[in-house]
Amino acid sequence: MSDYLLTQIINHGSPLFALLLFLGALGVPVGASLLVIAAGAFSQQGILTWYSTALFGLLGAVLGDAISFGIGYYAKDWVDAHLGKSPAWSSARDTFDSRAGTAVYLTRFLITALAVPINLIAGGSGIRFRRFMTYDALGELTWIILYGGLGFWFGTQWELVSNFISNFGGLLLGIVFLVGGVWLGLRHWKIIEERKQNIPEA
Repeated sequence: MSDYLLTQIINHGSPLFALLLFLGALGVPVGASLLVIAAGAFSQQGILTWYSTALFGLLGAVLGDAISFGIGYYAKDWVDAHLGKSPAWSSARDTFDSRAGTAVYLTRFLITALAVPINLIAGGSGIRFRRFMTYDALGELTWIILYGGLGFWFGTQWELVSNFISNFGGLLLGIVFLVGGVWLGLRHWKIIEERKQNIPEA
């Protein structure tokens, strides 16, 4: 699928590149990071114009993120109805709210597999749209410059860079899940201990 999409980007240019990043921001598995690296390489080879490609790509990614944020926002009532009374959910939401900006920014380019879930959580958590979009735009700009710049720098060797980033991203994702699982386990244990202490002795 990636080879086909890369061929289509060569044929149709920046608008298609923007559309694919838009779809990627909605969760469609288009291999967005690979496409950004490849677009940088194509720009270095003169196939694409770097500034229009970067601008169109940034607009597509940010628009897709805004829509997935909106999906989370409109699902907020359903989530609150089903999980709102859960102490664990309330605690997790409060923790996310205090670190939302960092989470949004880092998942744009460092742990991209979590970008869409973070968009949905951000929309459902009640953080302000303007705050989300500020960190989102900064993160996506970092992503375009960093990944596209690597593709531009390495040119015809861009596939080696793509493989390295894919492996590195998988490692980071595994670490995040491990740390998150330990943290949730400790939070759950703490809540149980607090409940035990609040139970009056017979």
